[in-house]
Amino acid sequence: MDGGFLSTWNESAVTALGLFWTAFWAFGLGYLISSMIQVLVTEDRMQQTMGEEGPKSVALGTFFGFVSSSCSFAALSGTRALFAKGAGLVPSLAFLLASTNLVVELGIIIAIFLGWQFVVGEYVGGVLLILGTWLVVSVTRKLAPVDEAREHAKEQQGDDEDGEKPDWKEKVRSKEGWRQIAKRYFMEWAMVWKDVTIGFTIAGVVAAFVPRSFFEWLFVGGEEPGFWALVAQSLVGPVAAFFTFIGSMGNIPLAAVLYGNGVAFAGIMAFIFSDLVVIPVLRVNAKYYGWKMALYILAVFLVVLVATALVLHYGFDLLGLLPSAEDVRSVTDREFFKVDYTFWLNTAFLVLTAVFFVWKVASKGVNLTTGDGITETVLFYLAMLAYLWLAGGLVVGLLGVG
Repeated sequence: MDGGFLSTWNESAVTALGLFWTAFWAFGLGYLISSMIQVLVTEDRMQQTMGEEGPKSVALGTFFGFVSSSCSFAALSGTRALFAKGAGLVPSLAFLLASTNLVVELGIIIAIFLGWQFVVGEYVGGVLLILGTWLVVSVTRKLAPVDEAREHAKEQQGDDEDGEKPDWKEKVRSKEGWRQIAKRYFMEWAMVWKDVTIGFTIAGVVAAFVPRSFFEWLFVGGEEPGFWALVAQSLVGPVAAFFTFIGSMGNIPLAAVLYGNGVAFAGIMAFIFSDLVVIPVLRVNAKYYGWKMALYILAVFLVVLVATALVLHYGFDLLGLLPSAEDVRSVTDREFFKVDYTFWLNTAFLVLTAVFFVWKVASKGVNLTTGDGITETVLFYLAMLAYLWLAGGLVVGLLGVG
């Protein structure tokens, strides 16, 4: 292996770990919120607040999603917790879309790399995604196996440990309540750690080894694409997002590169919105709800995000607000490991996770297993290979090879 490969290997490992470091606090926050919902919120209470499919319930789902904004994996977990507790399908999906798109930190990164027009597009688009999903689900309701999916979600979430359900205020003040929250917290990590490991490792490999020209080749249309070219770009957006999957946060620098190389506003917005229509998310949804509901959600989101991207493009064009690619800042190497708000948030959630971990080990221990089924077994060994790849890349850097 030549020095060029070894240095790129090191870059790949550092990028993967850096991107995970950037997102760790969001994982921790999302899983903590999910765990607290599961332990503290009773099914009756959830049905009272979000059990209906009307405007109030959708608005509540959107608000709860906004205040619990997180990465897609953590948002999926929180959505499952709400749905299993009795929340309606549309309010649950509104929560999921809001918690991954109406995100303050995402808006900040978009502003840095792409400009204010894309920030407006992100937030307006997030609302349009929710309204579009509401419309499509209403029209295709008979195709959604809601009851079957809810039972599946309850099985995945498990039953409450206690037959009695004390008031949430009593639980939050009790040691037993927090023991249950700690247990749920690690159950959430156990559910997706293989997908997360593989996803971030692939993201690092793609960022380091795959040339930007490959992604530029994926998109078509030229400088002034017509309607069908815009549709094609909006469809290719999810494909490109799949190759770089770690959620919208990590895709923003690449989105700036794509926009600077001629990809239309619609294609970029579809690319950013596509964090919920990629294979790892589909797998998690299938685990939570079964394959029928997972594929239904995938189809709904894909239709809605393409339509939303097109509406935003033509709406901004009509208002004369389409940004110029010349105004997009060039993407430079990101500095992941610095002392900023991410460092302090990560430190807080590392301490919280360590406390929960010690508590869990002291009570029942920790078992690292491959999981049930051939798919889980394959993913387990792929995750192990990913750890070896990351470790090797770091060693190469420490030795100064390449």
